[in-house]
Amino acid sequence: MMLLPLRRHMLKKKSKEAFIAFKEALKFKRNSWQLWENYSHVACDVGNFSQALEAVQMVLNMTSNKRIDAELLERIMLHLEDRASIKHLKSPAAADNNNCNNQACPSDSTVKFVNESSFEEPTQGRSREAEHLMEFLGKILQQIVKVESRADVWGLYARWHKFKGDLTMCCEALLKQVRSYQGSDLWKDRDRFKQYAHASLELCNLYMEISSSTGSRRQLFTAEMHLKNILKQAGEFSDMEEFRDIQACFNEVQMKLQSDSVPA
Repeated sequence: MMLLPLRRHMLKKKSKEAFIAFKEALKFKRNSWQLWENYSHVACDVGNFSQALEAVQMVLNMTSNKRIDAELLERIMLHLEDRASIKHLKSPAAADNNNCNNQACPSDSTVKFVNESSFEEPTQGRSREAEHLMEFLGKILQQIVKVESRADVWGLYARWHKFKGDLTMCCEALLKQVRSYQGSDLWKDRDRFKQYAHASLELCNLYMEISSSTGSRRQLFTAEMHLKNILKQAGEFSDMEEFRDIQACFNEVQMKLQSDSVPA
């Protein structure tokens, strides 16, 4: 049982040593994109995401945006999304609400003192850091999509826009991701269809979310048409879970269209 934590400790120590070694090597060989790429990975391994993004940007600039490490960008995106979720769960307001549900609440002045002394400073620092990282990640993704149309990067860019609260731009990025998967091979390749179906579900769920918030039926009609076309052409994949998910989403969209709760 002790082997796993020990192995993790050794791997972390090894990553820190590699991080220091690559950092020293870059002082003497700053024009090697391969070195910067390796550095970006060890920086990410040790949790130095700012340095990892700087290294990613160096690689992009040196290779004219040809060397794109979408997996590393995915790791950083997941880290930021997780941090946002943890921050929400551990926010002072959420903690106060939970405590008040279980016991008598202290006076407002006491709560204010505890919040200010225990939470405000470190939380603000972490928030500023996370905001900086998210902005930096957005600039890198924008730099890539200007010259390269890749489905995986469009998917990350969509998540970035959603994180920022811009559903319209998120929708545009998802639409471009869906289009990136389209082609003659789509209806013959199960793996490609799986990716296409996942992106389509994300897009159509977003259409429903926008429709719900704006009261417009236009997005629902767009989602219905898109899903109907998939079901019509994807007969070969009817045994796949993704096909069934598309069917379920199509049924949900139709129910919303038939509901009187959505105004014309």
